[in-house]
Amino acid sequence: MTSIYWLVFFLILIGIEAASMALTTIWFAGGALVAFLLSLFGVETEAQLVVFVVVSFVLLFFTRPWAMRYVERNRTKTNVDGLVGKEARITGEVNNRMNTGTAILNGQEWSARAEKNDEVYPPDTLVTVRKIQGVKLIVSKNKEEM
Repeated sequence: MTSIYWLVFFLILIGIEAASMALTTIWFAGGALVAFLLSLFGVETEAQLVVFVVVSFVLLFFTRPWAMRYVERNRTKTNVDGLVGKEARITGEVNNRMNTGTAILNGQEWSARAEKNDEVYPPDTLVTVRKIQGVKLIVSKNKEEM
């Protein structure tokens, strides 16, 4: 009878993983599969539970970092992520103390702020986008102009 419970538990965990694709329950599904196989060979329920826990955590700790690197490598950047590192042209003076600044990036006007608070960029300065906070470009002067 425990074989059926392990099989149902395994299928539920696989179903949750398939629905979420978050790499959260797959490790425990592996443990449930091993426990299911042990139950088919008549191993005691207590031993099945211990093996389930051990296998699940071994899979979690030793294969999850590798799997996450693989998933992150195949992750597609969003449009905003792709703007970081691009060059923009200042159209309105960037001055963090005055809370002013605009820049053109890919033909669109953005609010812009300097990466360092004491930097001021006049119009027509070419800058590099360092990050994006909300709807503001955080910029710094291009290296070749420094």
